[in-house]
Amino acid sequence: MTALRNPFVTAAASLLLALSVGLFTFWRAATVLVIQAIELRQQAALAAAPKKEKGWDFWTIEIENLSNELKEERARLRKEVEVVEQREARVVAEQKELGTMRSEIDALRKEIAEKVISIRDDEAKNLRALSQTYTSLTPRAAVAIFREMDDVTAVKILSLMKPDTVGPIFEEMSKTTGTDGTPLSRRAAVLSEKLRLMKSKKAGSPS
Repeated sequence: MTALRNPFVTAAASLLLALSVGLFTFWRAATVLVIQAIELRQQAALAAAPKKEKGWDFWTIEIENLSNELKEERARLRKEVEVVEQREARVVAEQKELGTMRSEIDALRKEIAEKVISIRDDEAKNLRALSQTYTSLTPRAAVAIFREMDDVTAVKILSLMKPDTVGPIFEEMSKTTGTDGTPLSRRAAVLSEKLRLMKSKKAGSPS
C-alpha cells in the first residue's frame, strides 16, 4: 500500500497502462488495415486477370479426361470418314471400269453380229428360191451376179447352196476382176469367212 502511494510508482503504472492500451488499440487497428489491404489486393488481382469465356476458371482431372475422350472420339470419326471416302472412291472407280467393260462387250457383240449372218424366217423362202436358181447357172454367170450383190445377201444365198456348187463359184471369183479392176479373190475370202461364221436358222436347205 505504501508503494502504491508513491507518486513515481503510480506514474510508472499509469504510463505502462497507457502504453498497453495504446499498443492494443494500434494492433487492433493495424490488423483491420492489413485485412483490408489484403482484400483490396485480391480484388485488384481479380480485376486485372483476363476474363474466361466459360463460366468457370478451374480445371479438374475429370474435365481433363473428358477433353481427352473428345479428342480421341474426334480422331476416330475423322478416320472413319477417311475410310468411307476411300471406299466411295473405289466404288466410283469400279463403276467406271464396269462401264468401260460393258461398252467393250457391247462393241464386241455388235462386231460379232456384223460378222455372223443369220437368215430370218420371213426371207428364207425367197432366198431358197434364189439359191436354186443360181445353182443352175454356170460359175461365171453366178459370179457376175454376186459381183453386183452386197456381202450379206450373197452369203445368205451361198449358205443355201451345196458345197460342190459354192466351190466352183469361189474358184471362178478368184479369176475375175471387180468393177474397179481389182481381183475378186479377196472378196471370195471375205465371203468364205462370213459363210463359216453364219448361223442359219432352221429355215430349210436344198436337198
